Amino acid sequence: MEQIYHIRYEYNISGKSLRQIARETGHDRKTVKKYVSQNDFNQEKKVKRKRKRKSDAYRAQIRTWLIEDERAPRKQRHTAHRIYLRLKEESKKSGKPLAISERTVRRLVAELRRELVQNELVCLPLIHPAGEAQVDFGKTVFFENGQQYTGSHLALTFPHSDAKYTQLFKGENFECLAEGLINIFEYVGGVPTCIRFDNMSAIVKQIKALGGRELTDSFRRLQCHFGFSSNFCNPGKGHEKGSVENYVGYSRRNYFVPVPKFKSLKEYNKELLQHCDNDLEREHYKLGRKVSSLFKEDKAHFRALPRYTFEACRYVVCKTDQYGMCRFEKNRYSTAGNLRSCEVTLKVSANQITVLAEDGSPIVRHPRLYGEKQESMRWSPYLHVLAKRPNALRYSGFFEKLPPPLKDFLNKSEPQDKKKVLTCLAKRSEEKDLEVLVASMSEALEENVKDADDLIAAFDFLINRPCPLPKNAVPEALPETPEYELSFDAYALLLDRRER
Repeated sequence: MEQIYHIRYEYNISGKSLRQIARETGHDRKTVKKYVSQNDFNQEKKVKRKRKRKSDAYRAQIRTWLIEDERAPRKQRHTAHRIYLRLKEESKKSGKPLAISERTVRRLVAELRRELVQNELVCLPLIHPAGEAQVDFGKTVFFENGQQYTGSHLALTFPHSDAKYTQLFKGENFECLAEGLINIFEYVGGVPTCIRFDNMSAIVKQIKALGGRELTDSFRRLQCHFGFSSNFCNPGKGHEKGSVENYVGYSRRNYFVPVPKFKSLKEYNKELLQHCDNDLEREHYKLGRKVSSLFKEDKAHFRALPRYTFEACRYVVCKTDQYGMCRFEKNRYSTAGNLRSCEVTLKVSANQITVLAEDGSPIVRHPRLYGEKQESMRWSPYLHVLAKRPNALRYSGFFEKLPPPLKDFLNKSEPQDKKKVLTCLAKRSEEKDLEVLVASMSEALEENVKDADDLIAAFDFLINRPCPLPKNAVPEALPETPEYELSFDAYALLLDRRER
């Protein structure tokens, strides 16, 4: 992806010809033309799982100790060996063995010190070119459908005009970042020429010497698709993107106080964009002009939106256990009754996990879980298995969530009747939501059913209940019809002939 990005950068930004790029990079001219012309950079569906370093679990703690050392006397600061001993002591208290060696600790300490040791310089007043933007995340608490989340809001500012937009999410991963940027790009009708970020893990894999960055493939794909360039703050120097740093607090105080409560996060984000538009009518804090007027200058420099839609998602391959459950980011998701101890592909977006079949079709969809040791169970794909093992129904999580009348009916039913009911639900759940079907079956029990056949018949009637037919319009003044007498002589004559 780095080579592709370099080719597109040289062509779109530097203005070099295809022949010149081919000569400088050593690639064939057809290859250069292919990547310059490519418009769709969505990720392929099957990807390998990314392995994490064992030392990542200790990075935050060591970083905290090193920051605290800055306030301690020089001769009473942590050495790498002392940090290793402290980690061992804390591991013993927690009952978990230390997973890294002293050599690894020394390497990690040296890496963190290179990030933290920076010369303190005065701040320089900078000129912000039109069309450029800054991005950051800020922690935010909100309620969706009555459940509390400690999420984050994505803040994006245009320093030239001081136009600002925000979107709310449950995390700070790449999918949340990409979805938020895409929502804003599509709303304002263009793409910033350059965006400034801090060194968030969703984008930066490694900080290299002399200010270099090794970026994730997902972020490079997003860059190639929308055509914006990027630059990054020095580690621990958030003030280098002061515009968005200020807006993180401003947006929290103005949009998320009191704590927002809503039913749909997607719909709430649409409303947020409209509120941000209303804020453009204020006067610029320094230039004495309306922000909306200055924002037109930003828009004049925007890149056009790409022709293809970019899916803000990842495709992750993982393995199911004996129960058909797969694990992603320390949480478990159900798949299907026939997917035991096999590999499945997950389509991971900001708010949803979709389990895909081999042909790419969705098997089951889950809300994405944020946190640890949580589980999302969708029983629809497992009902065929329960139908084959009706005696196991009583001990399943599906049975526990059923309404009491339906639980009582199934408890008293014979295995064959249970099988009939479960098979009916399994077939119907392929077309309709299982919760709706269970509610309809509970309603069918009110019809004084005697056995499974009666229940299924009443259930089918409720599901396929005919819609009321509209009445024909009848004029107020009906025409008068003359009276007449009915005569059946002709019919009698026909009957008489047939008898002969």
